[in-house]
Amino acid sequence: QVQLVESGGGLVQAGGSLRLSCAASGSIFNILGMGWYRQAPGKQRELVAFITSGVSTNYADSVKGRFTISSDNAKNTVDLQMNSLKPEDTGVYYCSVVQRLLPSVQTYWGKGTLVTVSS
Repeated sequence: QVQLVESGGGLVQAGGSLRLSCAASGSIFNILGMGWYRQAPGKQRELVAFITSGVSTNYADSVKGRFTISSDNAKNTVDLQMNSLKPEDTGVYYCSVVQRLLPSVQTYWGKGTLVTVSS
């Protein structure tokens, strides 16, 4: 089992910045990737950013150039630096970890942290 704890959410004005952090604990092995998803009110959860092998990154088109994901494998953390925030970035942000457990994979989720961007 992997436990995830997010921090860093809050209220910010449009154009501002926030940094989200996620700490993983428990059975940390065979981690394929770590990432951030978000869910806005009334919408489905969507991918924001994902990092694999600590190097390869993938971003939603809506956040490219504004958000940066980074991970520290030694500390088992993944951060999301969010700049130039927009009201449409509002939502609950969830940390996710994908672990290889042969013959399949297991995805773990944090409880989420709320980000509110005011206009």
